Amino acid sequence: MRILLASKNPNKLLELRTALPEWEIALLDTPDEPVEEGAAFLDNARIKARHGRTHAPADAWVAGEDSGIEVASLGGRPGVQSARWADDGVAQLLLELDGQADRRARYVCELVLVAPDGEEIRATGRLDGDIAEARRGSEGFGYDPIFVPGGEIRTVAELGNLWKAEHSHRAQAGRAIARALANR
Repeated sequence: MRILLASKNPNKLLELRTALPEWEIALLDTPDEPVEEGAAFLDNARIKARHGRTHAPADAWVAGEDSGIEVASLGGRPGVQSARWADDGVAQLLLELDGQADRRARYVCELVLVAPDGEEIRATGRLDGDIAEARRGSEGFGYDPIFVPGGEIRTVAELGNLWKAEHSHRAQAGRAIARALANR
């Protein structure tokens, strides 16, 4: 299956390609960016997918993806603002959680596929965990240096890109989309 990812983020592309090696996935370059004004990850993923659909070849499926981190003690912030929350979101999150006992968090990913005929298929992936006290590790991107998945003692950045490709919220959403496509 050929899918164009409505994103300019090569890290997201690599994660989806690794999680779904049977798919041909490429970035869709559009002349403009859609405005991510949705109240939820699903809203923004849908906005991206529908925007991408207007720029994609007629026979291509288009994927829109939105993801971020929700922190329990911050009422779910930064949430849909994860990428735009602060110049250095990791530093800001560590600052806001300084001295907090409750460091529970979760990564959330919404993935929306739009078929050439306009049909939509969506999937959600979640990865629960906690926020570490300090940055650790060198792989991954975003909040990975401070996110410790449930059942682990290392951050995603320490666990590495291969671990992330198998277990991340994005990988889970990708596998759920693959199951939905297989069942249609």
